[in-house]
Amino acid sequence: MTPPAGPVPSEPSAVPETADPHRPGSSGEHELQCAYGTRDRADRFYSEQVRDRLLPAMVEFVRRMEMVFVATADASGECDASLRAGPAGFVQVLDDHTLAYPEYRGNGVHASLGNITENGHVGLLMVDFERDRIGLHVNGGARIVADDELRAEHPELRHDPAPGRQAQWWVVVEVEEAYVHCRKHIPQMQRVAQRRPWGTDDPAGKGGDYFGARDTAPTQRR
Repeated sequence: MTPPAGPVPSEPSAVPETADPHRPGSSGEHELQCAYGTRDRADRFYSEQVRDRLLPAMVEFVRRMEMVFVATADASGECDASLRAGPAGFVQVLDDHTLAYPEYRGNGVHASLGNITENGHVGLLMVDFERDRIGLHVNGGARIVADDELRAEHPELRHDPAPGRQAQWWVVVEVEEAYVHCRKHIPQMQRVAQRRPWGTDDPAGKGGDYFGARDTAPTQRR
């Protein structure tokens, strides 16, 4: 990979001299902004686009999304990225500081949920590939709530009639950052008719051994 253009600090300090605890973002990104000369651009973005809540237009956007990319990490920082999908509105906006997405029955690994039990922070990315070609980042604290418990707190939660698409748990996210993902590199996609085997346990229906992993050596933990 070609490194970014511009000066690279040989030994970056733990906290940049220009650190400001009130600026959004991490100390690492602040340090690189100074090293690469992008602090002014970053500050404009922070000031104009990063918010600590869901704005009305963001709420409308979330309510029409049919998928969300979920980033988590365990206690040691090992990362996982996953995809959650459902009908429009499956990501529920509880209020302008809180949203929740359902966890359906899956492969039983619980990689994302397991990470959340160790490290209660998530990064969500929702992308409109079809109409407006724009994305929304939502970062925040996460907790796992059983379906019946969340419904007791929020009886307005929708009940999905599709077999196999019933929430077992919900991941409730307290919004800390919400901001746009620009359309510059988002491809244009077109909707096609499809049928999803939501409740199937048939291996072929779920994708089976698509990548040919079954007959290879299993992973050895290092």
